[in-house]
Amino acid sequence: MPAITVDDVLVLPRLPQLDESTTFRPVRRLTTAPSGYEGEGFPVRRAFAGVPLTELDPFIHLDQMGEVDYAPGEPKGTAWHPHRGFETVTYMIDGIMDHQDSQGGGGTITDGDTQWMTAGSGLLHIEAPPEHLVMSGGLFHGLQLWVNLPRAAKMNPPRYQDIRGRESALLTTPDGGALIRVIAGEIAGHTGPGSTHTPITIAHVTLQPGAELSLPWRPDFNALAYVLAGRGTVGTDRRPIHLGQLAVHGPGDALRVTADPKQDGNTPALELYLMGGQPIREPVAHYGPFVMNTRDELIQAFEDFQAGRLGVIPAGRLPHTGGQGGRP
Repeated sequence: MPAITVDDVLVLPRLPQLDESTTFRPVRRLTTAPSGYEGEGFPVRRAFAGVPLTELDPFIHLDQMGEVDYAPGEPKGTAWHPHRGFETVTYMIDGIMDHQDSQGGGGTITDGDTQWMTAGSGLLHIEAPPEHLVMSGGLFHGLQLWVNLPRAAKMNPPRYQDIRGRESALLTTPDGGALIRVIAGEIAGHTGPGSTHTPITIAHVTLQPGAELSLPWRPDFNALAYVLAGRGTVGTDRRPIHLGQLAVHGPGDALRVTADPKQDGNTPALELYLMGGQPIREPVAHYGPFVMNTRDELIQAFEDFQAGRLGVIPAGRLPHTGGQGGRP
């Protein structure tokens, strides 16, 4: 799980020592993600399954894609599909993914990169491994997070941010036992490169065996911790947590996570994806690839898609070409 790393975490800025007045957030809910398949058949874990939207707000959906080691010819992506009313945040941990849309945007993300797509008023989109990866096979592991947009921004023009892993703010704990990559938002004065409509914080944390993380967290944000790999405990009551589990936290101003002293042989550390944001507290009408405020707006989104108003597939990528047109 390379993402972005450093040879010596001790050269990084360090989190402050939290004082005794700190209120650590309790764990309100602990869930295990069911497994399924997405797109052309790649395996996913549905990380938010069973959690009420009110506890996720402003987030809507999270898939852990992989981790899978494909044989030659096996790598898979998605077909062309529409989006409207929210943002997709795709974080690539292992492997390579190309993306392209009906407006000519797109690019390639690889180890530690994030593709942040604000669908806004709507577009068509495709994500697929490049041809050389299809031919060779290889590791594929990533995340896709859906972030809701407030009513006032749902029909904004679409836009992209391609965030390279090296642009993430990097910091560590006072004892150097963790590597924290801030992708968006701010942690202890260190700001990630992602630009967001809704105030949020996203970070990828690697905790070495036996290490403890006491992380300051904005009290007006919710707090979600998803385990990408490894085993440990969460909260001051040290509830056990492992791969594929999500911890939903209650109120407070800091998180506490500890990695088990012994990890599995193929997962040398505890890997976490941390998410938090300021709740939007608006009605949510969500169906398939559209996230709106009302049922009427959902119906309008489907009508606009069927009428071609969200864009059309570029000629070079139409199905009769075999999908082998030039990639971005």
